[in-house]
Amino acid sequence: MKLHELTPAAGSKKDVKRVGRGPASGQGKTAGKGHKGQLARAGKGMRAGFEGGQMPLQRRLPKRGFNNIFAKEIVTVNVSDLEKCFKDGDTVDAAALIAAGLIKKEKDGVKVLGNGELKKKLTVKVNAYSEAAKTKIEAAGGKAEVV
Repeated sequence: MKLHELTPAAGSKKDVKRVGRGPASGQGKTAGKGHKGQLARAGKGMRAGFEGGQMPLQRRLPKRGFNNIFAKEIVTVNVSDLEKCFKDGDTVDAAALIAAGLIKKEKDGVKVLGNGELKKKLTVKVNAYSEAAKTKIEAAGGKAEVV
């Protein structure tokens, strides 16, 4: 098959409806817009959410909660994940966590939490630790360094 031999799937392409081209076309006179009214006018577009003057849904519903625009988004990793994905003596940082598939992005920082057990000696260099995580890393003979 060559590029010039490609054709669209059957039924996927339709002819454009040519409106306002006389009564024989079936779309003459009012061009399918009916008689008068807001929808028959030129430039009839209404803004998104407009409900004909009725109080719009986004104004009828109560406001809930609060969104802190200054909040930092911290990615978390458990000690048990470090045990699974790294060898004894490895250095663990954000790049190593991404490479191991434990996190997708570093975002505003990485924090290690203390869920699980750690038996490997690791040097961990991230932004924050829970107390439990720090004690588990150091108890296994590793280092918990804050970046």
